[in-house]
Amino acid sequence: QVQLVESGGGLVQAGGSLRLSCAASGIIGSINYMAWYRQAPGKQRELVAQISSPGSTNYADSAKGRFTISREYAKNTVYLQMNSLQPEDTAVYYCNVNSTPRPGVRVNYWGQGTQVTVSS
Repeated sequence: QVQLVESGGGLVQAGGSLRLSCAASGIIGSINYMAWYRQAPGKQRELVAQISSPGSTNYADSAKGRFTISREYAKNTVYLQMNSLQPEDTAVYYCNVNSTPRPGVRVNYWGQGTQVTVSS
């Protein structure tokens, strides 16, 4: 059974920092990438940052220079360090894992989401 356990969300003042964690277990096959998405009230879910198995990263423009995604391979854990948080970063943040359980097949998994609230 696949589980993505997220932690680290909370309430922070503008300019503050938070570190999100997502530990994946039960993944079959190879992990292609791990990522963080977010969804604010009334908005679509959007990609925040992604890290692939070779270690290359991709960030949304809004995250560049403020957020850092990293991965601990041995623990199948992905982190999102968020600095200089602003009220517009308020959202539910979701962990996403894409894996290949067998050749030619890709599967997406989602965490339950963790709330990040930034007060002005």
